[in-house]
Parts: sequence; C-alpha cells; structure tokens
Amino acid sequence: MSTRGTRLYPLRLTVTAKPLVFGGHAIARRLGKTGIPDWSIAETWECSDVTGAGGVVTDGPLAGRSLRQVVTEHPEALMGTGWSGRYFPVLTKFIDATGALPVHLHADDANAQRLEGQRNGKTEAWHILDAAPGATALCGVKDGVTTDRLRAALEAQDFDAVLRRLPVRAGETLYVPGGTLHSFGPDTLVYEIEQTSDIQQHAMRWNMEDGSPVGDAEFGSNLDMLMQQVDLETRPDFTPGLSVAVGDGVERVFLCAGPYFALERWRAGTAEPLRHSFATAQILSNVGSPVRVRTGAWSEELGRAETLLLPAACGEVEIAGPADVLFGYLPDLDRDVRGPLREAGHPLQLIGTLGGSTDTRAEAIRSANLG
Repeated sequence: MSTRGTRLYPLRLTVTAKPLVFGGHAIARRLGKTGIPDWSIAETWECSDVTGAGGVVTDGPLAGRSLRQVVTEHPEALMGTGWSGRYFPVLTKFIDATGALPVHLHADDANAQRLEGQRNGKTEAWHILDAAPGATALCGVKDGVTTDRLRAALEAQDFDAVLRRLPVRAGETLYVPGGTLHSFGPDTLVYEIEQTSDIQQHAMRWNMEDGSPVGDAEFGSNLDMLMQQVDLETRPDFTPGLSVAVGDGVERVFLCAGPYFALERWRAGTAEPLRHSFATAQILSNVGSPVRVRTGAWSEELGRAETLLLPAACGEVEIAGPADVLFGYLPDLDRDVRGPLREAGHPLQLIGTLGGSTDTRAEAIRSANLG
C-alpha cells in the first residue's frame, strides 16, 4: 500500500552489521553502539540503500517500508526540491579496522558503467574517529609508478613499494575518489560516507569475509579488473576540515564536500543548543553522548552511535548540548558548502581541498537517475 500522503518525520533505519575478518569490538565498546551482535564486527551500515543490504524504517507510520520505497514515494519531501532519483544516493558506515583492511579500490562512475554493469561507482571519504599512535593508511599510487611496476608489486603483495602511506590522526578526513587504491588500519575507527554502492576490486590473496585463500586464477582475474580501473594520478591527503562559528559554544566543521556527498561535524556545549537548517536529507549520526533531537513537534533521544535520517521536509533540527554529531548529505555545493564557507572568510581554493568540490550536485543527480 502506498504511503504517498504520509507526512515525513525523522526516520530510524535498520542497521546491517558486517562480521568481516578485519573487525573487532570497537563499535560497541568504544562508540557505545547497542543492538549489534556480540562478536567481531567490522562495519555497521547506518544509512543504506544498497541492493540486498538496504535499511528499513523501524518506527512510525512508515515502519516496514524500505528506504528505497520511501525515496520512490516521497522523492522531494525526502531529498528536496527537484529530486527524482530512484534510490537514496548516500551510504554511511561505522568501520572498525582493528586489523588492516584489504588493499582495494572502487570504480569511478565511468568504469562502473563500462566494466561492471553498475549504475554508478563509489567515491568515499573517511572521517577518523579514533586511531592508535602511529596509525597509518595507504592511499593512492606513488608518483612515477608505472602500470607494469604497480602490477608486479601487487602480485608480490609489496604494497609499500608502490602505494603512499599516510599518517592517520583522529579528527581528520580523507576524500577518496573512485579508482584510488587504498587501505587503513589496524587500530583505526572510522565513519565512512560514500556513494550508494558495494562495488570493489581487491588486490589480496585472501577473502575479507572469512580469511580463506584466493586461488591463483581468481587472483589474476581480480588484478586484471583492478588494473583497468586504477587511477595512477590521484593522491589525496588528509585535511582537518574548515570551521564556522555558529553560536555560543557551537562549532560547525566542514569535513569533506564533493558532488556525491558532504560531511560536517557539529559540537555544542550547554550555553545554547545546536540549530541547523537544511534543504536536503540529512544523515545524523551521534558520535558522542546521548542527545535530545527536536524538529517541529517531534522530539526523541538519539543514543550513542545511533543514526537518524532527517527528511528535507523537516527543514531544521535542534539538538541540546553537550553534543558531538555528524551530518552527511548530498549537497548543492554553492548553497550548502561554498556559500557558508565563503561567508566565514575561507577562500575558494581552500574550500577545494575538502574534495571534488569544483563539480556540481547535478552530476550526482544524473548518476542517481540511472538507477
């Protein structure tokens, strides 16, 4: 039965927990997330419209509806004026890299469509919530490495010979375009935001689901596909983000921004609540203590490491402090990112360091409409 006449409200979605071999117990024990299995968990998919792992609304009039059904039945109320995409375009996760992730890449849009038969690829960003002293990440191919040298190193599993190893610090963010070889961990806890996709190509001789060995024929085939998709020129770096003062004891930090997603971290003390107005759906994830969330007449507590999807129709949200939360969304880059940052005095060149922010929201909308 259609719910097209239902007024949208903040949506709680089911979470998919992934017990991959690099995981541990940090999402439950360090972030305080409840309701997930009491075994080694690598990822929790907080807001997902990936086929086969999509979120389902858990409460209210839309309970039992999948996120994809909500997008289909309430496109503009959920996503904002002018939206007509067929799926929710942003995926968010908590990732526990107690062990190191496999070295892998995700295709960009063009290669996903050309080689994988997928509607879009996967650009992503990592916001580091916690990392052990000396933690590092691999991201991007070293300058001057040829395709032949890269393949030989991947075959030998000699990743440091050809990939950049970067220092990892809590609070920093890395924007990772599709086609970029990467890995992070061990001892790293991440909030990841990305295009809605589970597309990937690995360069490992083991499977990340259970650690079982990958045979020579399969490994060679995997490398064949990976080498067709790898970008040898992309070498992203971590950034601390760009901050905007928005109230007494309230801080807004733009962590990353590009055509497919933007991510902000807001902190508030007790002098005044956090108040945020928006025109597109917001994925609100709590990375601090439990908080009280209000929008219109709706008011509920959001616990540790819990997530709410705030439809565009809500328009604004108020969160009482102390608060430490993340907002992820599909941006109109001029309205949602460049405008407030320029007003705060940040030059356009510096804003560009947040990611692919020279592009426009239209590119992401076109990608979503392919679905």
